[in-house]
Order: sequence, then C-alpha cells, then structure tokens
Amino acid sequence: MHGPVPASGPADGTANAPHSAARYRRDIDGLRALAILPVLLFHAHVPGFSGGYVGVDIFFVISGYLITGIIAREVDDGRFSLARFYERRFRRIMPALALMILIVLAGVAWFYLPGDLEGVPRSALAATLFASNLWFFTDTGYFSGGADVKPLLHTWSLAVEEQYYIGFPILLMLLARYAPRWRTGVVAAIAAASLALAIVMQRDTSGFTFYLLPTRAWELFAGALLALGAVPAIRARWLRELVAGLGLLAIALAVALYDRTTIFPGITALAPVLGAAALIHAAPDTRIGRLLGWGPLVGIGLISYSLYLWHWPLIVFTEYATDLPLAGGTRIAVIGAALLAGTLSWRLVERPFRDPRRMPARTIFLFTAAAMSLLCALALTLLAMGGWPSRFGPQVLAQMAGQKDFAPTRKQCHDIFMRNATPCTLGASVPPDAMLWGDSHGVELAYALSLDAKAQNRSLIERTTSSCPPVLGYEAKDARCAAANQTAFDAIRADPAIRRIYLAAFWANGDFDDPAFVAKLDRTIAAIRAEGRQVVLIGPVPPQPFDVPRHLAHLAQAGKLAEARGIDRAHVEARTAHLRALFARWQARGVSLIDPVAALCPTGSCAIERDGEPLYFDSHHLSTTGARWVIAAGR
Repeated sequence: MHGPVPASGPADGTANAPHSAARYRRDIDGLRALAILPVLLFHAHVPGFSGGYVGVDIFFVISGYLITGIIAREVDDGRFSLARFYERRFRRIMPALALMILIVLAGVAWFYLPGDLEGVPRSALAATLFASNLWFFTDTGYFSGGADVKPLLHTWSLAVEEQYYIGFPILLMLLARYAPRWRTGVVAAIAAASLALAIVMQRDTSGFTFYLLPTRAWELFAGALLALGAVPAIRARWLRELVAGLGLLAIALAVALYDRTTIFPGITALAPVLGAAALIHAAPDTRIGRLLGWGPLVGIGLISYSLYLWHWPLIVFTEYATDLPLAGGTRIAVIGAALLAGTLSWRLVERPFRDPRRMPARTIFLFTAAAMSLLCALALTLLAMGGWPSRFGPQVLAQMAGQKDFAPTRKQCHDIFMRNATPCTLGASVPPDAMLWGDSHGVELAYALSLDAKAQNRSLIERTTSSCPPVLGYEAKDARCAAANQTAFDAIRADPAIRRIYLAAFWANGDFDDPAFVAKLDRTIAAIRAEGRQVVLIGPVPPQPFDVPRHLAHLAQAGKLAEARGIDRAHVEARTAHLRALFARWQARGVSLIDPVAALCPTGSCAIERDGEPLYFDSHHLSTTGARWVIAAGR
C-alpha cells in the first residue's frame, strides 16, 4: 500500500556540520520542490509520476539533515534546550496542521455519508496527537475504507517525524555527555539496524514497514549522518558534479519507474534516500545546485509543507464528491487550488507563527494546547454521533448499508492460513464434499454456495487468502501466497471426499493479464483434475470505477437512483481477454463455469444494484446479495 506523504518543511535554519554556522541553502528548498511536486502529481494521477510517493523519503532525509545540524550545534555549544526545541517544532508544525484538521472535520461533517464519516474523527484524534501512523497501521482491512475516503491519511509521516524527534535529541544529549567520540558511530549503527529491519520486512503486508518508525528511522538518520560530518567533504569540482548528477538521476528514475506494485519501502527506498543525500552533500556550487536554486523551485519549496497539508484533502474531497478519479480539467483545477491553498497557508499561517516577535514562546505553547484540546473535543463529539445518519434520508442510508453487506463469516473464516487457524466448514453439519479456494473475492461466494449446500444437506470448506489467487506457483509480494496455495492443494489431495473445487479470485484487477499467469492457472486446473476432482471456475467479477454503495447513495441523494449504471461489459471482457480465451477449452475438458459477467452484465452495462440493494460492498467485492445472485444465475 502507498499512502500520501508529507513535505517536511524548512527548519529554523540549515547546517553543513555540527560546528558550522547555519547558512541558508536555496538548493535545499529546490530539493523540497522536487519532492513535493512528484507527490502532488502522483496523487493527482498525472502520467509519468507513478513513483512520486518517494517524496516522503526525500523529505525524511532533508529533515534529518537540517534538524540534526541544529541540535548537534546547540548541544556542542552547551545551549541546547528541549523546551526551545519543541517550541520551534510547534511553531513549524502545529498552526497549519490544526487549521487543516479543523477544515477537514467541518468538511466531512457537511457531506460525508455515515459509513465514511465514522473513521475520520478517529484519524483526527490520532493526527492531533501525532499518532496517526499507529492508527492507520491498525486501521487496515476491507472495511476500514480506502485511501480515497481518508482525508487525513497524509498525516502518518508527520507522526513518524515527531516520534523520531521525541527520542533523537535526548540521544544526542546523552552521547555528548557520556560518549562524545562515539556519536557518529552510534547513530550509524542505529541507522544500519533500521535499514536492515526494513529490508528484512520489505514484503510485510501488515503496514508495519510502511507506517512505523523502526523501519523508517534510517531515512532520517541518513540526513543526520550528513549533518554530523560522517561523510567527508568532496573537494574535486568534477566529482561533486558527478555525485549531484547521479543523485538527481536516482530520484528521477524512482519517480518515473516505481509504481504501486513496487515493493516499498525496503531496499528500493535506497534510490531516493541516497539520491537526496547525494544532492544535499554535493550540490552546492554545482550546475545541479544552481538548478535547484532556481526561483520557481525555491518558491514551491518554501510552501512545500502547507502545499502537502492541503493537496491531499482537496483531492480526496473532490474525488469523493464526483465518485471519479481526478482527470482532465478537474485535475488541473485541484492542482491549482492546492497551490493556492498552500501559498495562502504559508503566508497567512506559517510565517506569522514562526516569527518570535509576533508570537512569543508562551503564546505558542498556549496555542498548541488550546488547538489540540479543541480538535480532540470536536473529534470526540463527531465520534459520539456515530456517523450522524440523521443528516440523510432513508433511501440514502439504505444504499450505504450495502457497505456492510459482506459475509457474516468473513472475519472468522477469511485468511485462516495467515492466522494458522483451522479452515471453516460452511453449510450443513455433515462432512464437506466441496471446497472454495480463492482470494478475498471468494468469501461472499463461499457464503452464497454454503446457503445452497445447507438446503441440500451438504457442506463445503472455505480456503480464502487475501490477494492470493488459487494458482500454484503464483509469486506475489507476499511470499506466503505460494505456501497458502500449496497447503490448499495438499488438502485437496489428502481428502478424497472433496469432489468439487470452486476457484475464485479478482481475475479482473489487471495483475493477471500476463499470459504466463493464465498458463499457471491452466496448469493448476489440470493438476486438480488429475486428482479426479471436478473444477468449477468462477470467472471475473466486473470491477466498478467507484465504491458502489457510496455511488448509489450519492445518486439517491440527488434523486437519480434510477440512473445507476456500472461499467460496460465490453470493457470487462477486454480487460480479461487472456483468461476468457481459455473458457471454451476448459469447458470442453469438463470444467464448469460460473460467469459473473453473464449474470451481472446481460446488456451493455453491468448492474450494480438489484431491487434497491447494492450488488457490491465496495468497488469490486460482491456483497452477499450480489454473490447470491451470481451463484443462482450459474446453477
């Protein structure tokens, strides 16, 4: 998962080494611009910026460099104060953040539907207390809502930074007192441990590697080591030019070539981190440094923190209101609005609060306490209102109820392999004679099949694993998929009473268009049939370009529910052409087919509701209503 990323804005000054006087470096503000712009364009779905999320790594390096320089210099001079340090942090972070959270809470209270509103106050509490990375780490799963409805998701990395700066100043103070000669070595050792953990856990799918400090700290430490003078100065001009050029190239390649399928962070984060470190260390007085000091880039760098704070909520609210991803003129308008909001926030909020003459330290601490108290009170009030359903009519609420129309067995029976639990047997209380093997798309289908099985005094086993299609030899980001699939196949071989195997997966997600994947599915089907079992392939479920219950609720709100239409059948068939090309061959070999496309898309467009009930609980998972319809049509 690649969530939004923050722009760590300018600190109170910059530093080249712990004992040097601070001097302003235009190239670092330019580097901020080269980080925030890809982030903005990535979130706005602009082609060519599929890896723009690496901006967070660049900002972590910049933050580690600037702030470590300040702390180390003051510690070495004997004038470091934790109170003064946090005063600067509050000046820098809290005013613009508090305003943004306040506007977000007002926005969601105004137009978010009940099922979507409930999670925002929780995230506002976490963001206010700089714990949102912890919240979003735990707030995962199919029912927590996607990034497209989380306007405060971007605050996770602010939380990472602030958690880092709770312990890091104290570490430098202790090292200065008890082991000054070991300072750089200790910091380097901790950085290496953090990097090693990130690499070891890079295939982790729980969100730990992405959201939490232990696997992100090394990026801040990379900048810290530069500030502590761990890397010797580069004397030769040509070598500085080369290092700076390679640093810029590393960042550019990551932005252009990485995408949502890239395993990240981990070893892949080395490119943007080392690229940023190379530019910080070598860019001054080079051609690249002069480029980074170009006026427009410096200007965007100056507003980078406010630009980051506002761009994500603007994108989320726009896509929420339109039920469509940003595109065309809407995309241009939102990017322009984000730049305007960032500029106004920088000029009217950031700058006044950062001026000690206008805002003395006592005022900053009082403001921070008051703002945090107000935001927590507002969030708790919204939370107590439970989604505030009284804002909407019964027809709107009926459509939103579709978000909870998932199998009652999902929590208990899904992902049992990952939890080392016993597979569920669904249906009548008799030995099972069938198995549904699949990914998360199979859960509601297994439940629908179990209702029929129970009526016939039969039962079936459910073996479903998230993001793991039932294909032997499938290599996924999560290495456990191969083991889960092999375990399922071994269970089939070990139990001759299991006569029928249903195969279900998110075949239409685009990841399985490769003919090599379809060939593996072909071999899996052949292997099951070689065991003398009947195979029933449940074909692709048509994915919709919007969250179905939310879209239907918006239509109901506008009095246009009769206009509900899904994706075109032709688009789904084109998207799954490699798979569908083998349907006739498989059927000729005795494989049965249940085709959701035929059930849901009898005409040009696919149905998304039936008798007023959503057929999906999100954009691509069938609701229990939809699954029962598909299974009934496939009999």
